[in-house]
Amino acid sequence: MRLSGGRTFYGLFLLMLMAAMTACSSLRLAYNNGDTLLYWWIDGYVDLNGDQKEWVKDDIDKLFRWHRKTQLNDYIQLLQTAQRQLTVGPTQADLQTDFDEIKKRTQSLLMKAAPELADLARSLQPDQITALERKFASNNAEFRKKNMRGDAEAQQRFRYKKSMDQFELWFGGFTSEQEEAIRKASDARPLNNEIWLDERIRRQKAIVALARKVQAEKMSKEATTAAIQELIKDGFERLDKSERSAFFDAYEAANLKLVLTVIQLATPVQKAHAQKRMQGWIDDFRTLAADQR
Repeated sequence: MRLSGGRTFYGLFLLMLMAAMTACSSLRLAYNNGDTLLYWWIDGYVDLNGDQKEWVKDDIDKLFRWHRKTQLNDYIQLLQTAQRQLTVGPTQADLQTDFDEIKKRTQSLLMKAAPELADLARSLQPDQITALERKFASNNAEFRKKNMRGDAEAQQRFRYKKSMDQFELWFGGFTSEQEEAIRKASDARPLNNEIWLDERIRRQKAIVALARKVQAEKMSKEATTAAIQELIKDGFERLDKSERSAFFDAYEAANLKLVLTVIQLATPVQKAHAQKRMQGWIDDFRTLAADQR
């Protein structure tokens, strides 16, 4: 399985999978079917041909076996840290450390997948790259439809509702007074969907440009892997070192402040709800890690 960009196929999919797991009644069910989901997700982008399908499935299987064997116990430790923080009350610095740890593990996962992403990039045909461009264009149209509809107030409301969907999964229902405070913290985040769309398009163009370069120059696996790794690093470093770093920093800080606000507002019953959900994930990760299939 192969091809890369600012977040890469693997990264984008795994972030999506983790979000799906949050909503799933059984993390084990979602994870155990993750290889199939990832295969169909990639196929939806590039329309895999008959020659690619078998080894792409094999690569996905290897990735999940590695992930199950080496990463899940680390996730347990992260969740246990979150449980302790929820008990005593985290600071924004605690949440920043947690977020940085997650980013570090995400980048490590993407680097692990780079050689397989290189194989896929080297195998892509012109019509598959065209299909990839069409899929990106479709995704961007969907982003505009959902996130950029109406005026600033409408966009703020949509963003707030998305956040509340996640908070309610973790903490249960909120009172109207709590919701009012959460909405205020949500709206305090910088709002500029044009920037996010532009960043998406920038990453997508980098993916397509690399795919075309690999195809045109018949790049070796080593050279392609190195190019993919550079795209991965750029995707993370851009948040800190680009001309938009001030916006990204402000948005990240405001997001962490939003999470902190919810935790501080949460009642003992709501915190117990979150603790129970985290413990369920911990138990599921332990079971999954023990199942070295």
